[in-house]
Amino acid sequence: MTTTTVANVPSGIARRRLHGILAASIALVLLLAGCTGGNDGTSEGGPDPNAPTTLRVLAGSEVRDMEPVLEEARKATGIAVTFGYTGTLEGAEQVANGSAGGSYDATWFSSNRYLGLLPKGNQALTTSTKVMASPVVLGLRTESAKKLGWDTKAPTWAQIGAAAKAGRFTYGMTNPASSNSGFSALVGVATALAGSGNAIDPAQVKTVTPQLTSFFSGQKLTSGSSGWLADRWVEQVKNGASAGVDGIINYESVLLDLKARNEVPGGITLVYPSDGVVSADYPLSLLASASPEKRDSYTKLADWLRTPEAQKLIMERTHRRPVVPGVPLSGEFGQTMLVELPFPAQRAAADGLITAYLDEAARPSQTIYVIDTSGSMSGDRLQQLKQAFATLSGKDVTKAEGFTRFRNRERVTIIPFSGTPQPAQQYEVPKGDPRPVLDQINTSVDELAANGGTAIYDSLATAYAQAQQEVAARPEAFTSIVLMTDGEKTEGRSLESFVDDYRALPEQVRAVPTFTVLFGDSDDSEMQTIAQTTGGKVFDARTSSLDSVFKEIRGYQ
Repeated sequence: MTTTTVANVPSGIARRRLHGILAASIALVLLLAGCTGGNDGTSEGGPDPNAPTTLRVLAGSEVRDMEPVLEEARKATGIAVTFGYTGTLEGAEQVANGSAGGSYDATWFSSNRYLGLLPKGNQALTTSTKVMASPVVLGLRTESAKKLGWDTKAPTWAQIGAAAKAGRFTYGMTNPASSNSGFSALVGVATALAGSGNAIDPAQVKTVTPQLTSFFSGQKLTSGSSGWLADRWVEQVKNGASAGVDGIINYESVLLDLKARNEVPGGITLVYPSDGVVSADYPLSLLASASPEKRDSYTKLADWLRTPEAQKLIMERTHRRPVVPGVPLSGEFGQTMLVELPFPAQRAAADGLITAYLDEAARPSQTIYVIDTSGSMSGDRLQQLKQAFATLSGKDVTKAEGFTRFRNRERVTIIPFSGTPQPAQQYEVPKGDPRPVLDQINTSVDELAANGGTAIYDSLATAYAQAQQEVAARPEAFTSIVLMTDGEKTEGRSLESFVDDYRALPEQVRAVPTFTVLFGDSDDSEMQTIAQTTGGKVFDARTSSLDSVFKEIRGYQ
């Protein structure tokens, strides 16, 4: 289970929402400190997680923007909330196998549909309360929507796929193995393409995979979270990058937020596919293991969230649809009647869709791991690194963790470094039997030894030289760099020197993001600078395991 590991939280979308919502209230600041979470979903100075009036909630990052609304709930009901954030699929596994019960009282994911397919999934919950709704749709720059004619006539998913295959537009989408918006989009596209009108089954997954491959040929941007996807897209559009994409598939709420704040130059048009969508219904769910006192707190909070006043507040502040009859929709939602597509009734179909996406339909990935093996990494730190790569190579993992393993067609490059960068070790996972190559990757990392100094920026420069070769060889691939260091630079070029060299690289190479990992005594500010300069993201392995952070990063590759 991963908790709040992202160092620069909340995301840009959440930050912009909070800016307009948060008054200078000391009480609210303290509550938010408790909501952002540590290993157990709490932090020093927040509400007491063991108090009967505090609900400990395991949640998807999508509900982070509900924190200000929950402050209003606390004022009205006396019930406080502390969050631990995780991916939807991983969180579902935690609930179903019972491990979430020791640390949490309730869950709040964008959907419980996948959890319901797992053995003992439904039994782990006693009750669920739907709080709000948001369909997953396509948001396009208005200029692109007009060129395609989709500003006046809604296309089908098949027509969207045909336009993507023909190169008429490009888009971004979150990884369906880590984010519910991507998973919902995948389910919606596949179900619509199957055309039976029923929930897609395992046999149909195989039938529609070639069409999915065509559809996802237009995907140019991936992400592990809906907020980061929106931020990265807006950044590309504003910077006028030639590699920028025309739109993103995301929650309606995220897209309406961008639209309301004029975040997209030239405007944004929401496109609702005529053959249907899959919507998130955000059920606040009580774990069967919760104490009677926590159950009472859950009931008070859930009841308040469904009052007309709360539903209007949620709609105004998060751009999500109310689920209580009698609360009218605001004008921003338009007049489009939504057709809801059915969710898979079998786990084999849901898992088959994710596997087909990762191993066949999505663009291949190529990732360069820049790994610190300096003397300070000896002992437990190096062992944590080896365990993380054992998971990524598919050793002794659960089904959800299996989605994080290196994928068929993926190119994995490992650049160990200490006082100097070592020669790159490159592997390509084949389509057929991936096990021999996965074992080679695991063995190469398992043989690493710690010694010497720390040449961070010489090694990162070597990684970008490698990336330049790989982007030229496979421009269709998602290319990224992961930098993991437990200390500060002791040898080689400076951060400033690296940044100067980076800015001189060709545009397509500068588009390669670096995901930095805070570990041990690594320099926070320098890792933030690297991530911000390259369009990447910072992950914090000091408050959770390195294994969980590496799994989280997989959603962005």
